[in-house]
Amino acid sequence: MFKDFLGFVIIIWLMGTSSLYSQSVHLLAIGKTQNETLIIDSLNYKKSFPDYSSLQDELAFIKKQLHTIGYIEKEQVAFKKQNDSTYLAQFNLNKHYKTITIHYFGIIDKNILKIVSDEVTDQHFTVSIDKLERTLQLLNSEISNQGDPFSAVQLNNIIKKENNSLSADLLISNQIKREIDSIIVKGYEKFPKSYLKRYLKLKPKQIFNLDKIKQKTENLNELQFASQIKEPEVLFTKDSTLLYIYIEEVKSNTFDGFLGFGTNTETGKLEFNGYLNLNLTNNLNYGESFRLKYKSDENDQKTFDIQASLPYILGSPIGVELELNIFKKDTTFVTITQAAKLNYQINQKTQVSAGIGSVNSSDLLNLNTSTVNDFNSKYYIFNYRHIKTQKYDALFPVTFYIDFTTSFGKRNHNTTEESQTKFKLNTFKIFNLNNKNSLYFNIDAAFINSNTYLDNELFRFGGINSIRGFEENSLVADLYSVLNTEYRYRLNNSLYIHTVFDVAYLENKNALTKEKLFGFGFGFGLLTKAGLFKLNYSSGKTPNQKFKFSDSKIHISLTTRF
Repeated sequence: MFKDFLGFVIIIWLMGTSSLYSQSVHLLAIGKTQNETLIIDSLNYKKSFPDYSSLQDELAFIKKQLHTIGYIEKEQVAFKKQNDSTYLAQFNLNKHYKTITIHYFGIIDKNILKIVSDEVTDQHFTVSIDKLERTLQLLNSEISNQGDPFSAVQLNNIIKKENNSLSADLLISNQIKREIDSIIVKGYEKFPKSYLKRYLKLKPKQIFNLDKIKQKTENLNELQFASQIKEPEVLFTKDSTLLYIYIEEVKSNTFDGFLGFGTNTETGKLEFNGYLNLNLTNNLNYGESFRLKYKSDENDQKTFDIQASLPYILGSPIGVELELNIFKKDTTFVTITQAAKLNYQINQKTQVSAGIGSVNSSDLLNLNTSTVNDFNSKYYIFNYRHIKTQKYDALFPVTFYIDFTTSFGKRNHNTTEESQTKFKLNTFKIFNLNNKNSLYFNIDAAFINSNTYLDNELFRFGGINSIRGFEENSLVADLYSVLNTEYRYRLNNSLYIHTVFDVAYLENKNALTKEKLFGFGFGFGLLTKAGLFKLNYSSGKTPNQKFKFSDSKIHISLTTRF
């Protein structure tokens, strides 16, 4: 019993002792005058501390802050204990220096100095004392960006001047310029070397600038077939600088197809149509792309389209694009379009191209009418393309796209030559209202400027990739414009629902028609293990046409990535 009591007493004593030693301490800092005390108080220093060591650290901080704002001759004239828990520190601030004039001897670009000072001459610049530390940090950063990561600026020969100012000389210590000696890719070792030089604009013998390198490698996330794993790193040796870039290969091949069905208004029978779209990207580790598209629709029309792109030929900034398109209209005619273009990547998002093309069309029935006839044409092509991605979003990976093409040349038929000009525009934009709601707008437009028109050279549109609610390629025009709109609501990261409201305008001078068209409906998109599954239910009508459920179209598509 006595032992238990003794143990209890010891515990109580230890708790009291611990409480005694954990008592907080306080600091009071004052100046020689009331005005100096106000200046010290403006530093907002801490006044209570858990221990004496923390109080000493804060005292050192006060001295540094006074030095930073210009009291470089300050003195601590007293430090004493006022009572059991409070310490008094007294300072004499002395003279307050407001500005410093620094002689830089041309070792820093004058334009850089204008960022930090409004008073810059060919020999010196002036800054306020309270901005001196930040100024030196900026100059250090700039020197590092110029290839001197181990160099540092320092002030020498500091002299006190009249009017509360100082002067000093700027020196750079250990000035050794660094260049990139080697670029090493980790993770995806077969990453196309031409993309390092032309796309990222990184190559050996460049001045080492880590900030700019990080900005450039972030553009890897704009590529379809690769992304950055982590930020680049650098290894400095005595005589070399090795840059490591961390990249992973991304699945970029896609297969897209859809099945559409609806009721034929004339026969009342159910009809099916569909297409396949195969995109192969970077399978040869060259950054190349290949697209094969085949479409068959209910109007007995067939489209076969091939496009191939080879970037950075022989390491140059120039790429090559080849196109072949075959369109067959039942037994009426067949049209073959070919094109070859050279492209130039302005930056990671923008590309321009120019080339030549030809069109050959044959009248299979040998009708030789004024609207369907054999013809051939040759023309020059100019194209502008810009794309902005949001790769983190699997449902909507592209947020903005524009593709504008103009071509001009001559068409020959029946020994008659005629000048023609064509314009085509496709652009879309997603406006993200918040994490769940967004608006989608797409514009598809085309125009032929010619004196006469043949049916087998006109544009054909309509269907899931054009104005929805109409049969595939059922609309024929020499001028058309389609506006697709969707309100999208994201239920989660793999499912969204949307409205369909499309408006179109077309002109066909051969048929002497001008029409306004509307399509409306709803749909959803579901991200599955197989890919992105989409279903649209839509109906199309003209202003004078009544709505009929029998005219509605259901389109199903699946885009899978492999």
